[in-house]
Amino acid sequence: MTRYGLLLMILATSVGAVDLPLGQALPPLKGEYLTGRKAILPEASSGRVALLALGFTYKSRYAVEAWGKWFDENYGKDARVTFYEIPMIGGLATLGKWFIDSGMRRGTPKSAHEHVITVYGGIGPWKERLAYKDTDSAYLIVLDKQGIVRWRYSGAFDGATSKKLSAQMDALLANP
Repeated sequence: MTRYGLLLMILATSVGAVDLPLGQALPPLKGEYLTGRKAILPEASSGRVALLALGFTYKSRYAVEAWGKWFDENYGKDARVTFYEIPMIGGLATLGKWFIDSGMRRGTPKSAHEHVITVYGGIGPWKERLAYKDTDSAYLIVLDKQGIVRWRYSGAFDGATSKKLSAQMDALLANP
């Protein structure tokens, strides 16, 4: 094997190592609910199908909120599913935790405070896992009842993708 071939094999292996493959458990994602309680996924969603919507920038909140609205309209009353909006905050913005959290609490209905999990710091590995490239996108992950990743998507809300997401969630709900 040439050095070039060996390098390609190492790169391919290392990319897969940081990916978030379908069929594997979600690595622990630790943060804090807007209520102040500690949160760890996938444990927090155990026993329910979960839609996670991660955003990495202020502008990504618009895509995340659009997916959240879709979830509420289609699954919001179903106790077998749950939704988490997850702002991923890194860099110097972590210094503004109190200010950021208090602003989010004011802008979020109290009934949704246990469905927003803020993550401060350590977001680099998550960017790698999600193949982060579009700063304004929502990064969606669907977990089954055991915390296994079953579906992924990154982008703004669109009707065609929402139909695919709905089919995936319905299939997971139909499977006891």
